[in-house]
This record gives sequence, structure tokens and C-alpha cells, in this order.
Amino acid sequence: MSPYTADTTGDKVAADCQAQIAGKTVLVTGATPGGLGAAFALAIAKYRPACVILATRSLATAEETGNQIRAVEATVKVKCVALDLGSLSQIREAAAEVNALEETVDVLVNNAGVMACPYAKTVNGIERQFGTNYVGHFLFTNLLLSKMLARDVPVRVVNVSSDGHRFSHVRFEDLDFDDGKVYNRWVAYGQSKTANILFSLSLAQKLGSKNLVSVSLHPGVIWTNLGRDVKQDEFVEISELDLVQGHRTILEQGLKIKSMDSGIATHVVAAFHPSLDAPGLNGSYLQDCNPVKHEEMLPWGRDPVDAERLWKTGEQLVSEAFTY
Repeated sequence: MSPYTADTTGDKVAADCQAQIAGKTVLVTGATPGGLGAAFALAIAKYRPACVILATRSLATAEETGNQIRAVEATVKVKCVALDLGSLSQIREAAAEVNALEETVDVLVNNAGVMACPYAKTVNGIERQFGTNYVGHFLFTNLLLSKMLARDVPVRVVNVSSDGHRFSHVRFEDLDFDDGKVYNRWVAYGQSKTANILFSLSLAQKLGSKNLVSVSLHPGVIWTNLGRDVKQDEFVEISELDLVQGHRTILEQGLKIKSMDSGIATHVVAAFHPSLDAPGLNGSYLQDCNPVKHEEMLPWGRDPVDAERLWKTGEQLVSEAFTY
């Protein structure tokens, strides 16, 4: 356990991890101003990473975040890459662009995502939340790993999940909700966030012996642009679903809203804190800056059989096998 709590700030963790941050090349997906990815990048910038790569759908928003980083620390290189996680062909282009850079990624933070959006499919015919939050990152990460691992130095992959994974296991036999006929936007979100957790578990199992640490995390409840598809009065849907599914503890405790700075603290721990190098912690799911105990996790978020099945599902959806 780290000395941190739900109230710890990202700035505090970054100050503690400045030796681990200095000189690293860090890639963040979804670094739009006002979001957690941008806030994370800004928090670590003052401790002089060698390079921050911002991979977002809009280069203009990436450049805006990049300018903010340069204002914090002018010595940090900033590279901006267009990344549309809903397009497998564009993901391949983005990965090729990153791999062609002089820099090699030390820390990959898969932060981008969508939440509770209306039913839609990606250009490749995958339900949008699953396709963006999981499949897109699955392909992007695997396309970067060969170069990341080639130097035989420690690397990290962080997958940003959510405690919203409680809403659903991975629906292996019906990923797209009967073509939208039985779609529930929160259940679909839960499925994609469970997939993020299982993806980190798979990476740890497959590549832990090759200097890779991969963890997933719940940042907390923070008001960001992630919730743009949900009106304020529609969040009651979450309580209604919790009631139906029997998540009594969450109903009784209620939602605790975090500040942006506290929201990114777990990002910084996941990306840099040396405590996660300890035996048995690779593949962990973090909340409030600490790994959640295995016995306290929902079974569908810790099952290695589901993790392997999901990996194979990802390979099928992107039409490429990744064997390590």
C-alpha cells in the first residue's frame, strides 16, 4: 500500500515520483484540455520528462495542451499525433507515426475514451464504446510494443478504466447488444471498462517477464468533458442500475466527487510509482492511488480465463494476432 489516499493530489504524487518522471518519454491518449489526460501531462511536465506525446483525435486540441506543457517547462519536447480510436486504419497510421519518431515510449497511458453515448458503431462496425475504449487501445498498444520492449528497459502501460465496470462483464456472445436492440449505454460502458482491466491483466501475464508493468485504474468521479453525452439529471440512471444489480455499498455511500488534481493522482501512481514494481502487483487495478485487493474485486474484472478470451476477441476484431 502507498501512503496515498482518495484526497491525495496528482501534484503530490508527481513530486514524489520526479526521479521516475525525469528523462522519460510518455505517450498519453485523449489529452484534450479540460480532461484527465491533459491534466496528467501538465502535472508531470514540471519534472522534466524528455518528451510528451499527445495522441488525440483533434490535432488542434493536442497542440493546445502542448502549448500549456511548454509554458510549464520549456525544455520538454512535445509531439502531437492524430489518433482516432474508432478507425483501425487510422490507428495503424498513428502507431506508424509514433514508431517513426526518434523517441521510444517508456510509459503509455491509454486515457482516451467515451462514456454512455447513444448507440453507434465505429467505422469498422464495432459498438462504439467497446470499439473506442478497448479495441482501439488494444490495437494501438500492440503496434507500439515491439519498439517499446526492444531496448530491454522497464516500460509501463496504463489503462484507464472506471468503477463503472461493475455494470457489466464482457458480453462475449453479444458485444454489440443485438445490433443495438437491447442497448443500455451504462451497461455498454461497463463492458468496455471491464475490458480495460482485463487488457492490463493480459499484458502483465504475457509480458511481465519482459520488463513490462501494466495496471488499470479508476480515477474517481470527476466532472470532465467525458460526460458530454449525459445530462445532469440523467445520472439518476446509474443509481437505478445499481439498485437493480444490487450494488448496495455504492448506493449507501453515494458518489464522492474529486477535484481534477485528485483525479489524476492515481494516473501518476500507475505510470511512475516504484511501489508497483513489487512482486504480485503487475496487472493490478488501482483505486484512490492503491491496488485493490484481489478478493475485493468483481470476479469478471480479475478472471485470467476471461482476460485470455478477450485478447483473442481483440485479435479477431482487428484481424491481427499478437503473440509474445
